[in-house]
Formats: sequence, structure tokens, C-alpha cells
Amino acid sequence: MKIIDRYLIRNFLGPFFITFLFSLFIILMQFLWKYVDDLVGKGLEWYIILELLFYASATFVSLALPLAVLLSSLMTFGNMGERYEIVALKSAGISIGYLLRPLTGLVILICIFSFWFSNSVIPVANWKMKSLLYDIKEQKPALSIDEGTFYKGFDNYVIRIGKKHANNEDVEDILIYDHSRHQGNCTMTYAKRGVMKMTTDKKYFLFTLYDGYYWDESKNMNSRSNQFPLSRARFKEQYKVFDLSSFEIQKSDDSFFKSSYQSMPLQELWVHADTLKMEIDSLREISAFSLMNILYFFNNYVRYDSLFDKKMAEPNPYVLADQPLSKKHDIYNYAKQSAMGYKNTVQFAQDDLSYKKKNLYAHQIEMHRKFTLAVACLLFFFIGAPLGSIIRKGGIGVPLVVTVLFFAFYFVVSIIGEKVSKGSDIPVALGMWFSTIVLVPVCVFLTYKATVDASVLSAETYSKWFKKLKMKFSKKHEDITTVS
Repeated sequence: MKIIDRYLIRNFLGPFFITFLFSLFIILMQFLWKYVDDLVGKGLEWYIILELLFYASATFVSLALPLAVLLSSLMTFGNMGERYEIVALKSAGISIGYLLRPLTGLVILICIFSFWFSNSVIPVANWKMKSLLYDIKEQKPALSIDEGTFYKGFDNYVIRIGKKHANNEDVEDILIYDHSRHQGNCTMTYAKRGVMKMTTDKKYFLFTLYDGYYWDESKNMNSRSNQFPLSRARFKEQYKVFDLSSFEIQKSDDSFFKSSYQSMPLQELWVHADTLKMEIDSLREISAFSLMNILYFFNNYVRYDSLFDKKMAEPNPYVLADQPLSKKHDIYNYAKQSAMGYKNTVQFAQDDLSYKKKNLYAHQIEMHRKFTLAVACLLFFFIGAPLGSIIRKGGIGVPLVVTVLFFAFYFVVSIIGEKVSKGSDIPVALGMWFSTIVLVPVCVFLTYKATVDASVLSAETYSKWFKKLKMKFSKKHEDITTVS
């Protein structure tokens, strides 16, 4: 490897890793904003939150790589242009095309890594993240009994505390409703004061009640009497123990999330897509067969008039004319029920067909996404590198603005293509590769302009052009004034 190649790769890799982590962090913040309501107030352990963020960040790697390639290539060639290194290399006979060569090989390796990561790692991270996120959503809010409110966190119990002291343990005016017998507010405990503590292993919540009363007006389920006897007792000290196992996060079976199309590698997506195609063909055959049967029953009771070339709504005399009235009624009912049955069959098949079509489009979109995000790395390099050599602005300001504009444009076009392909208006392949097709001419144009050293995006060029245009209009205005 030549010295200039090593120099280019070294200058590219530094900004690439920094911008990659920066891009991943920005995308991860969007994820946190989306699910912040499900995470706050659950009393989650720090390692559970870190595990969720780890899986979520792994799913965003393929999306962050094109951003990092675009921003780092802009910064690399922009810095070199600002320091006049590109001018010096050109004067030594080294063209822009030669400078792009070593980094093109490196970006191709990044594209291969992006596809491998999308096909091997992201599916596993997806079903792990979805499973953990589902468990977090199902978890109860953290234990927090506030004064003056009815707390329903414990199963079959409602607790109200009148006053809580500063140590969060000593409480007063305690009211506990026991709904374990499912007979309403029939069992109640009241205490003037008490102490609430959690055991050291955090598995149980202990209520120590002092100077209180106990009422029980529930009915004995084994008794045949409709009476509700009242039991009342007074106590000096009583203990209530509540199980906290329901407040711990419970690991669910993640096999359901593993069967999602977002959790499948390319091979499984291909197999599932073929299966869905066969099921769709089968449903179409069922719908066609049911429609033929409906027409068959209809033609049995409506005859065809060849003279007027139309169908007459007149009962066929060979079927109904000689039948008694009760028999005609049975025939009409049978025809109606048969038609309704076939209609329901067709409607069910159509609904199932619509669902399977959407599922098929989702599988096909996910297959193409693995390729389009990998190819986007190469496209963004051939946008960022030529653009950096043309703009000749280093640092982070101008490259960041240009990166946001181009990536926003790419993202919007990608979303439009994906939405259109989901609606079966255009083929899925065309919709998913539409953003790539749009960016290819931009890449070719910018690379050509950078190779021929054109100042297409130079601010000085446009300022000179505007000055010439202003002088031209001012001169024309002076000529008009002189003539007048």
C-alpha cells in the first residue's frame, strides 16, 4: 500500500468511527423518545435498561453506517481541500479518481459488513429487543404508595394512606380493602398508625399496623344462606404481608417474536415469501371456485333469453312451475342460504388474501432493505467525497448540514417508495430501489464535476455570477435612463 493510500485511509477512519457513534447515538435517542412512557416509573434495574439499549442500538447499525460514510467522506476531502492538499496532489499528477480508489475499496468492505450485520446480527437483536420491550410494558409500575390516594398495585388489595412521614416508613390513617374473595368492599382494615417496610431481599412488602379495627361482611361461599354476617375485631398490632414477585420483570417466551419477519435472515425470508405466494394462489383459486358456484346457483333460477340477449328475472318454469308453494319456499331458502354461504367463503378468502398480501410485501421489503442499506454506503461515499473536494470546507459545520440534507432527502424518498410498494401500486423491488435509482445520477454528476475540477458548488462562482448579473441590469437601467 502506498503512502498516499495509507494517509487517506487514516484520515477517513478517524472521522468515520466518531461520526458512526454520533449517528448511532442520535438514532438511539429517537428510540428512547418513542418508548419513554413505557420505561419511566417501572423501577427497572440499570442492567435491564442497558440490555434494551444494547439490542436497540444493534438494530440501528445498518442505518447509521451510510450516515457515517457520508459525513466522514465529506470531512476527509473537505479538510484536504481546505488545506490545499488536493491542489498539491493534482499538481503532482494525482487525479481525484486515484484518490477515490483506496477509499472505494474500504467502503466496499463496509458495505459487505453492513449486509452481513443486517442478515446475521440484526434479526437476533430485533427479536431480543421486542421480547424485552414486551416484558417491560407488561411489568407493573414501581411500588409507590402516596398519601391521600388509593393504591391498586397489589393484586386484590386497595390501600389508602392518610399521612406519610418524611422517612417514608411511618404512616397514619391507613385503610386497606381486601378484594380477594371477589365480593366487593366487604372486608376492610383500618389502623391509626403503622410502619411499612420492604424485606432485605425485596421479595415482600411488610405492613405493621397499630391500634386498628377489622371488619368482615363477606358471605361464606359454602353456605346456602343469603345472609352476610358481620365480623368485627379490634387489634393493637397486626401484620400484613404482600408478595412483590409481580413487580419483578418476568421473562416471557420469545419464540413468538422470533417468527416475525424483522427477526429472520435472508434465507428464512425467502422461504416464507415463497410459502405466502403459494397460499395466495390457493386463496385465489378458492375465491374463483366460490364465485363459480354462486353463478351456478343463480343460473339455475334465472333463464337466459337469447332473443333480447339479457337475463330475465323470471323463475325457470322447468324448476318451479309445477312445484307446490311450500316447496317453492324451501327452494328459495336453500338457494339463498347457499348463496350466503358461498358469499361468506369468498369474503373470508378475500380478507385472508389481503392479510397475506401485506405479509408478503413486508417480507419482500425486508429482503430488499438488507441490500439497499448496504448499497447506500457506497452511494453516499460517491456523494460525500466529490462534494468535499468541490466545497473545500473542513470541520464539522458545513459537512453536517450537507449530510442532514442529503440523508433527509434519501430517507423521504425511501419511505415514499416503501409505502407505495406496500400498496401494490408498483413492484416491491422498484419501490425499495427507487431511492437508489434517484441517487445514482447525483453520484455520477458530482464525481464527474470533481474529476474535471468544476466549481459547481463554489460560493465564489455564484457570487461572481450574481455580481455580473447585477452589473448587467444596472448598465441596462443606465442606458434606459440616458435614452429617456
